[in-house]
Amino acid sequence: MIARIIRITGRVQGVMFRDWTVQAARAIGVSGWVRNRTDGSVEVYAAGEPALIDRLVDRLCEGSPASRVDRVDAWDAQMQPVDGFTQRPTA
Repeated sequence: MIARIIRITGRVQGVMFRDWTVQAARAIGVSGWVRNRTDGSVEVYAAGEPALIDRLVDRLCEGSPASRVDRVDAWDAQMQPVDGFTQRPTA
């Protein structure tokens, strides 16, 4: 298992991106969370098998139907205790 922080920029707030991310992550089988950032980006913490994390990153690059993804950055993170995939408050 690995963990990654993923930052998505573009038109990703106010377009159901977090709800879409929760559904995508659950369907793929990744644990973690998603939240809006005050700078207008969306942040994802994802934990799971490397191939599943890669699938989630690919989906995040596509984005929700109403979004426009300009950039996706991902980096390794320390494992956190998470159960399922949820939304968190804006940070």
